Amino acid sequence: MTAAIVVLAGALFGFGLALSGMVRPEVVLSFLQFRDWGLMLVMGGALAVALVAYQLVPRVQAAPLLGGSFDTHTARMHRNTFIGSALFGVGWGLSGVCPGPAIAGLGTGNVELLWVIGGALAGAWLQGVWADRGTAAPLTQDG
Repeated sequence: MTAAIVVLAGALFGFGLALSGMVRPEVVLSFLQFRDWGLMLVMGGALAVALVAYQLVPRVQAAPLLGGSFDTHTARMHRNTFIGSALFGVGWGLSGVCPGPAIAGLGTGNVELLWVIGGALAGAWLQGVWADRGTAAPLTQDG
């Protein structure tokens, strides 16, 4: 039952990405160049859903629908978080593709997105190698 709900949620997410045009790099690049603001509505809708999911639901529901418990996540900022965010943003800006929409875009027949997925996998592997070297030092007051 849990697997079916997860697959359904993923399919709904992918359908939404395809319907909004986020699986088409030219649409995303047009948005990033301030020529098309249609994706702002998509981002606003995503923000509204996230606010409800993370702020309201845990207050009115004792446990998640699929079991487990609600946890708080306290994160510490690391220098590598900023570096990774910058690299992600540059890649997104140059290609017009984010990993989620790239996977959904394969479903629309855009096999050129395999290059993006390959790059994301290579970056994830490289980050894992980098992290194993113990370079993820937290930010201090000195910077």
